[in-house]
Amino acid sequence: MPEYLAPGVYVEETSFRAKSIEGVGTSTTAFVGPTRKGPFRTGEAARETPELLTSYGDFERIYGSYSDLDLGAGVPSTNYLGHAVLAFFNEGGSRLYVSRVVGAGSERASARVSADGAPAAQQISFVARFPGTFANARPGIPGRGEVTVREISSPASPATMAAAPAGTLLFTNAVNGISRHVKVGGAWHPAGTPADPAEDAAALGAAAAAPLIVTLAVTVTDADGSVISFDDMGYDATHPRWVAHVMAATPSRRSDHLQNAFAIAVGAGVTGLALHDALFDGAVANAQGQLERTFQFSGGTDGSAPALADYTLALGEIASLEDVSIVAAPGSQAYGDAQAAQSINGLLISHAEARRAYRIAVLDTQPQLTPGQAREARGRMDSTYAALYFPWIVVANPNARAGRDDIPREITLPPSGFVCGIFARNDVERGVFKAPANEVVRGAVRFEIDVNFGQQEMLNPIGVNCLRLLSGRGYRLWGARLASSDPEFKYVNVRRYLSYLEASIDRGTQWAVFEPNGERLWANVRQTISDFLYTEWRNGALLGTTTDEAYFVRCDRSTMTQNDLDNGRLVCLIGVAIIKPAEFVIFRIGQKTADARS
Repeated sequence: MPEYLAPGVYVEETSFRAKSIEGVGTSTTAFVGPTRKGPFRTGEAARETPELLTSYGDFERIYGSYSDLDLGAGVPSTNYLGHAVLAFFNEGGSRLYVSRVVGAGSERASARVSADGAPAAQQISFVARFPGTFANARPGIPGRGEVTVREISSPASPATMAAAPAGTLLFTNAVNGISRHVKVGGAWHPAGTPADPAEDAAALGAAAAAPLIVTLAVTVTDADGSVISFDDMGYDATHPRWVAHVMAATPSRRSDHLQNAFAIAVGAGVTGLALHDALFDGAVANAQGQLERTFQFSGGTDGSAPALADYTLALGEIASLEDVSIVAAPGSQAYGDAQAAQSINGLLISHAEARRAYRIAVLDTQPQLTPGQAREARGRMDSTYAALYFPWIVVANPNARAGRDDIPREITLPPSGFVCGIFARNDVERGVFKAPANEVVRGAVRFEIDVNFGQQEMLNPIGVNCLRLLSGRGYRLWGARLASSDPEFKYVNVRRYLSYLEASIDRGTQWAVFEPNGERLWANVRQTISDFLYTEWRNGALLGTTTDEAYFVRCDRSTMTQNDLDNGRLVCLIGVAIIKPAEFVIFRIGQKTADARS
């Protein structure tokens, strides 16, 4: 209570209404899997928080394109996760996290500048900051997987020379043998000679006219055609934009860490002038008269097919992201045998079932399964937090090119990327309480197999959600069941809506913690939750013609014992009547006589 110690008028703010609960988001998705490039977690000490993506362009800038991967002999080269991200956004998704998975044996590409056999302190090379083949030069495609350096010379006036930062290189037309200078502190010194301010000033004054300040520009083009440029860089370590700081292996800025996939490694014994000479040894002038030289990257590898431990690390990075509601691992079922595929699906289920995770796992079957094999795969799992989808989806290959018969025109992709996008689209257009089914799969050319009515009669009751071609209605997601044997949790929308309610109430009532545990608090909690559920009922999410039929909220002496109160527990009992989907629409038709009245 405020203190009133002196006479006067006191104006205070107060509240006469219960606190409100805001519904949490339900369509934010997280994918885990191999990508072309990008940051990833390498161990317990080297964590990597995924960045929120709102478009495929965001994904491409950080994690690369959907170009193929090279995960070793016998492993599909299709970049399943890249294609899944594209499908997710095309199907209606809007918010996505990606946690990169990298298998054993991956290597970073490099482009050596210094001569072979140079001591470690004298070595210079451009390196890819992340492992993968994304940086390697591509035979037959000029300009891909290359780094180009350019010497940028600009005329130096006395004012420019005075304002130039330390570490700047200055080149002149010498008349006394001294033609190159570096700025140390506030004075120019002949590069490579002891610093004597008096002699240096005399030498610089004796030099011919037309002094030029020399900077460095670097352009890197990866194997997919993505270009990143760096300008106005210095050669000397004392320069504020020294190239090894701007293109650092561990950038200080988050944006650079995510989007700058390349760095330069400069040995401790390399001076600014030596770096310049090494970069432009044998360089030729370009059309603008600038010295230019190109180096090619090589040696990058994507590693082997990711194992269970690799997926465990990647999932650990999204465990702390509270806004994620859907998780999937597109393509994981294509790596390894049925046992390995089952283990990864089990890992996703465990992740979704974690305490206060409030999310659902969207699972794929393995590719090229028959309906009978899909039934067996479903029999190896049971969870109220997971949904299984079958079969895989055939789409037009965006990597296909005219005249390249070696690139297939169509590829087969796991359904999870499409399904997660449909979940998001359904939530926006209808609401999380509506079953995400009877929805068009926009990107499908066809399905891997055509599931007929009889086959779905076998798969649907056990919780295998089928994607089907329905004559006159296109390619549709035609199932909304959980991979669960619990009759109370049969449908995807029931699990997702309950998770939505639980997360919203959890995060919207944190204010109640440590409040005095008495009737006033109980009444406030009841009112807060009742107001939230009333809005849900008005929006059509709850079944019932009245609020009493739709929900109840109890928080009083009937829900708490004295032992609860003594141990600081507030217990609130909430019941909701969730709308189930009309999965089977039945019209009963019979004959009647002409004079029948009913």
